[in-house]
Amino acid sequence: MRRSEFLRAVDDEFGARAASLLNDLVLPGVGRTASDALDAGVPPRDIWLALCEETDVPVARRYGAGRLEPRR
Repeated sequence: MRRSEFLRAVDDEFGARAASLLNDLVLPGVGRTASDALDAGVPPRDIWLALCEETDVPVARRYGAGRLEPRR
């Protein structure tokens, strides 16, 4: 997962709450906020999964999130 895919997935899943979750919610899985983890070089996929776990995102919506549909 690339950073852009991560940000797209967060926006798609959380909408208006996305910015506050990225900046305010400390994720036990990475030991810091999502924004701080990105800045520290933690892989976006690890952050995404930690965010999903902490916010109870259903497993069906965790994998492949943020990817654009293939061009035709």
